Amino acid sequence: MPLPKKGKAKERRKQKSAALDEERHKKASLEADALKQHLVLQRDMAKQAMIDREEFRQRLTELERDLEEAQKYKKDIYEEMIRQYQQFQRQTDTQIQRLEAEKQNLQEQLAACQKKLQRSEEDRAKISEEKDKAVAEMQQKAKEMEKECERTLHDSLDQVLSKLQTAKLGWETEAALIHTEYKNMLKEFGLNPLEI
Repeated sequence: MPLPKKGKAKERRKQKSAALDEERHKKASLEADALKQHLVLQRDMAKQAMIDREEFRQRLTELERDLEEAQKYKKDIYEEMIRQYQQFQRQTDTQIQRLEAEKQNLQEQLAACQKKLQRSEEDRAKISEEKDKAVAEMQQKAKEMEKECERTLHDSLDQVLSKLQTAKLGWETEAALIHTEYKNMLKEFGLNPLEI
C-alpha cells in the first residue's frame, strides 16, 4: 500500500508542475505579446519621430530662408527710409526758403494794409460824425413831425367824438321809440315785456 501513495504523490506533483509550467508559459506568452506590442508602438513612435524630425528640419530651413529674406527686406526698407528722409529734408529746406520769402512779402503787404486801414478809420470817423449830425437833424425833424401828427390826430379824434355824440343822441331817441313800439306790440298780444 505504501507504494501506491508515493506514485500518486509523484503524479500529483507532475500535474502541479505541468500546470505551473503551463501557467508560466501563458504568462510568458502574454508578456512576450505585450513586449511585441510595446516594441511595435516604440517602432511606430520612432518612425513618427524621424518624420517629425525631417519636417522640423525642413521647417527650420524655411524659417532660415524667411529670416534671410526678412533681413534683406529690412535692409531695403532702411535704405529706402534714408533716401526718403534725405529727399524730405531737401524738400523741407526748399519749403523753408520759400516760406521765408513769402513771410517777407506778407510783412510788406501787412504794412501797406495797416496804412490803408489807418486812412480808412480816419475816413470812417469823419463819415460817422457826419452821419451823427444827419441823424440828430432827422430826429429833430421827426419830433416836430410827431408833434404835428399828434395835434392833427387829437383834432380829428375830437371831431369824430363830437359826431359820435350827435349820432348817439339820434340812435338813443330812435332806440327808445322802437323799444316803446315793441313793448306796445307785446302788450297787444297779451305778453308782459318785463317777464320776457
